[in-house]
Amino acid sequence: MYLIAHLSDPHIGPIPQPRLRELVGKRMTGYVNWRRGRKVAHDMTVLERLIEDMRAHRPDHIAFTGDIANIGLASEFPIARAFLERLGAPDFVSFVPGNHDAYVRGSLKPLANALWPWMASDGASSSAFPYLRRRDGIAFVGLSSAVPTMPFVASGTLGKPQLAAFEAMMNELDREGLCRVVMLHHPPLRSGTAVGRSLTDAGAFEKVIARVGAELVLHGHNHRTSLTHIPGKHGPVPILGVPSCSAIKGTWTHRAGYHLLSIEPDGARSRITGVTRGLTREGAIAEIGSLDFTPV
Repeated sequence: MYLIAHLSDPHIGPIPQPRLRELVGKRMTGYVNWRRGRKVAHDMTVLERLIEDMRAHRPDHIAFTGDIANIGLASEFPIARAFLERLGAPDFVSFVPGNHDAYVRGSLKPLANALWPWMASDGASSSAFPYLRRRDGIAFVGLSSAVPTMPFVASGTLGKPQLAAFEAMMNELDREGLCRVVMLHHPPLRSGTAVGRSLTDAGAFEKVIARVGAELVLHGHNHRTSLTHIPGKHGPVPILGVPSCSAIKGTWTHRAGYHLLSIEPDGARSRITGVTRGLTREGAIAEIGSLDFTPV
């Protein structure tokens, strides 16, 4: 049995004081939004308690599906790196970026410079997507849907070159008989979220999965637990979303949480079970729901 912890969207704060020139365009609206609401909606003390709970369960690997930052300032990424280092070594933590990590074009270089060891293939010296990590019969495949967008837009895109490389990789992993766990930030299905927040090429992703399959797809972005299925080569493929790991408001599906996923790897016949642990109404960190991977 292989145990995966899935977490996402901590939006680590506080944001370092930006220079005025750094707040041109989209960053200005993002900074105002953070000052008005996000800084109180995401609690760093709760985040640390949740991480302590996760460590107590001794997962074999951590899948982290993005939005470690808020407005993609260069000064946010050393803080993000320090957080990843506390979570674990790069071979223990697989990270994919979210839209807040690639907030503007100027975010991309400091993001890659600081965090590449956690978003690179085994043995690689730089980050490239898709990336691949093999672990005890499981293949972790990382995709990047993080692209700079206009103000008030939080969509993501994979793009044709990444999707083509992803399809070839998934076909080879299928032939090897590995349990394929795919990670990306945006929900990769056409009904995944509202217009302006969606994966723009979700339809193309669904078509790839229909041809090559996958055993599990993990995402963040919506800040809530969700579990649905899309058609795959070997049968329905579970698409699992996770809450923000620092949010303190909303129903149990939205408050701070993470998933613990147990996998018996056996290629297309792999067995997956899981639970959500997170913040209860009473303020404790405990199991708050089970995950039923049976297709409806």
